[in-house]
Amino acid sequence: MADDQNLKNAASQIERAQADKCLRPSIAGFFDEATNTVSYVVHDPKTDEAAIIDSVLDFEAASGRTSNGSADRIIEYVTSNNLKVIWLIETHAHADHISAAPYLQERLGGKLAIGRDIIRVQEVFGKLFNAGTDFERDGSQFDKLFEDGETFKVGELEGIALHVPGHTPADMAFIIGDAAFVGDTIFMPDFGTARADFPGGDAGQLFRSIRRLLSLPDETRLFLCHDYKAPGRDEYAWETTVKQQREENVHVKDGVTEEDFVAMRTDRDRTLSMPKLIMPSVQVNIRGGRLPDPEENGVSYIKIPVNAV
Repeated sequence: MADDQNLKNAASQIERAQADKCLRPSIAGFFDEATNTVSYVVHDPKTDEAAIIDSVLDFEAASGRTSNGSADRIIEYVTSNNLKVIWLIETHAHADHISAAPYLQERLGGKLAIGRDIIRVQEVFGKLFNAGTDFERDGSQFDKLFEDGETFKVGELEGIALHVPGHTPADMAFIIGDAAFVGDTIFMPDFGTARADFPGGDAGQLFRSIRRLLSLPDETRLFLCHDYKAPGRDEYAWETTVKQQREENVHVKDGVTEEDFVAMRTDRDRTLSMPKLIMPSVQVNIRGGRLPDPEENGVSYIKIPVNAV
């Protein structure tokens, strides 16, 4: 942390929010059990300006049908609380669910944002899906591409974006007030950490990203993108703290070395199946959550590359 000015700035922001409750956000989590994903509405109680983080579009793979039940729950919450959506934030291009950001943007407004390294993910998967020259690989499907350390506002609340690659090259954590939304870097302490075997993933880089986040103040609230209810735990959970992770995380608690983590993560990832929605999810999410353009018959199609991964 000594040479990481962006991390220092994030820590200072968190400490200010911890000292002054007016600088802390109000947070509502929406759990989608079909994909084990948690979406968040984060708002400034003083101005009622809000950000929606990691929304979910319902998708039935067998039929290829989409629906909006998960997103409509968010819309109902936003409208019933008279919130004004400023940001629609994606922590990364998800491989396990399709983003509902375009649907929400059409109904609630706000700027669609992701980390700048989405460009790298677009390049890799644009080739895999043979997306052609019509598919722009410059992040232009998004309204804002965040850099590491870049600041933003949700009402009067301070926000800062931190680049935390490893699960994918483009993963970001977004800190708003005293709360950090860490995407797929880390899970609840009894479940561990995210996989690092997707194209562009790197277990060593993931370890360093997680330890970067765990250098934040002990009482920083961490909000996770997924929970899979570790064996022996009866309830889903998605909020923890830096202190709890450092003391208890089964993969990266204090004392675990990068070498040990990489060996564990590599061995574990070899045993994991690909997410069942990875092909539709990534194909759509690199487009900012928009389906591929309809063909001559007016229907959009999801490609499945055969024997390519």
